Amino acid sequence: MFRDRAEAEAYVASVCFKHGPPRLLGVELEWTVHHVEDPTRPLDAKTLAAALGSHAPPTLVPDSPQRPLPSGTPLTVEPGGQVEISTPPRASLTELLKIVAADIDHLRNLLEPAGLRLGQHGADPFRPPRRMLQVPRYAAMEHAFAPFGSDGITMMCSTAGLQVCLDFGLADDLPKRWAAVHALGPVLNALFANSPGVNGHRTDWASARMRSLYATDPVRTRPAAVCARPADAWAKRVLDTPVIAVRRPGPNWLPPYRLTFADWVAGALDRPPTADDLDYHLSLQFPPVRPRGYLEVRYLDTPPDGRWLPPVVLMAALFSTDRAVDEALAASETAANRWLAAARYGLDDPVLARAARDVVAVGCAALSDTDLSVGQSDAIAEELHRTLAEKTGGGRS
Repeated sequence: MFRDRAEAEAYVASVCFKHGPPRLLGVELEWTVHHVEDPTRPLDAKTLAAALGSHAPPTLVPDSPQRPLPSGTPLTVEPGGQVEISTPPRASLTELLKIVAADIDHLRNLLEPAGLRLGQHGADPFRPPRRMLQVPRYAAMEHAFAPFGSDGITMMCSTAGLQVCLDFGLADDLPKRWAAVHALGPVLNALFANSPGVNGHRTDWASARMRSLYATDPVRTRPAAVCARPADAWAKRVLDTPVIAVRRPGPNWLPPYRLTFADWVAGALDRPPTADDLDYHLSLQFPPVRPRGYLEVRYLDTPPDGRWLPPVVLMAALFSTDRAVDEALAASETAANRWLAAARYGLDDPVLARAARDVVAVGCAALSDTDLSVGQSDAIAEELHRTLAEKTGGGRS
């Protein structure tokens, strides 16, 4: 229980912003799922559940044991049937990449006998959004987002992203790493944009996935504040954000009326909120970078088949040393806050294109600070420059 708003804000700051020597890296990858013979055909829950078998999560199969993949990675399913792997963090980048690759192969092997395959874009280009999972959380989200238009259900059911998880670092370095990960957001979103449209619509956006996110519910999807005290600013924002779900027995988790979490702390409902309630409220915040005790970077589209390595390695390299963070921040500062331009135009935006070239140069120079072999680093650098050339027309802008 929280005695007052100040106590709740202190809790948010303490659980969301943890500091210490940066050691661990994590990756989360999600994909839309399609029938091999007809990617426009709707996916039904029974087909997906049968393919995933004992790995299926309880949201899809209520009595499933949800066995993890052989690496220990759990499989989860998003509202529209997107599948996600969340590989446990590792101190070694090399080890992490091997595990993610094995997880992807295992997932493909589960889907293939059922005639299913993983999508190749950050948004479903073929099908309209349709909610597969009939659980209270997603019903409450759909209800909350509906007044803003169709982007909420699109974000929930038709988009897929690559998330990279990074440690905050030491307390003195936290504001700088927080600023850098946000300044890099528009640049890296533009560089790796891979969602040119949803269901045949918004095909003129480089990242229709991010466009849908921004329009879903601005109070909970806009970027967090970059300032000297980000933990305090984030805690205030969380308390002032409307509550989407109040968990209770039964299928209806809708709040009885519109209220913020601060209102709940002040006695607006028939019971005071617990720490579990606030943790759940935190899970319903969707900024491009979400603090979860570590940095959960959420602004990357799911890449095409086989091209997930470069964005993951680039992020790891850019945050591998204090020097790399300083140089990454300097390289991207001219493009900071160009979130909408990145989603709309990608690297056709000349400011973003120039910043992307500088950021790739910084990242490639920092590859030697990771534990990748020289051969691996060279291959990643070549792929990064190839991506940059593809997105800028070989050096225009």
